[in-house]
Amino acid sequence: MSTKGTQAKVKFRRNAAIAVAAGITVIGAVPLLAESVWFLPILFLPLAVTVWAWRAGTDVDEDGFTVRALLASRRFPWAVVDGLIAQGDTVQARLANGHLVTLDAVRAADLPRLVKASGRELETAQ
Repeated sequence: MSTKGTQAKVKFRRNAAIAVAAGITVIGAVPLLAESVWFLPILFLPLAVTVWAWRAGTDVDEDGFTVRALLASRRFPWAVVDGLIAQGDTVQARLANGHLVTLDAVRAADLPRLVKASGRELETAQ
């Protein structure tokens, strides 16, 4: 029996107030449709912001992390990560091939929680 999976997945997301504000904007823009269907594109921007704020972020578990955006996500196993870099309030993962991946919604203060969720020791540079 495997001991993997003892840690729950940790999700880093932006403040929920962003999604609420964008959702209220969508509701506020609906009456424009009573005037003309040409106002329909006005709904797309706050709707996209609502979906982005609800979906975008970083999910971390013992196997790796997933960076989520509005329409796509990308998974990175811990085996390809050389270290974590905190620059200001942004955290990036340095991959073995030299590329940097920004961990969306992860702040420098979140590094201890991120490392604990990974279940291993990772190099951190500040």
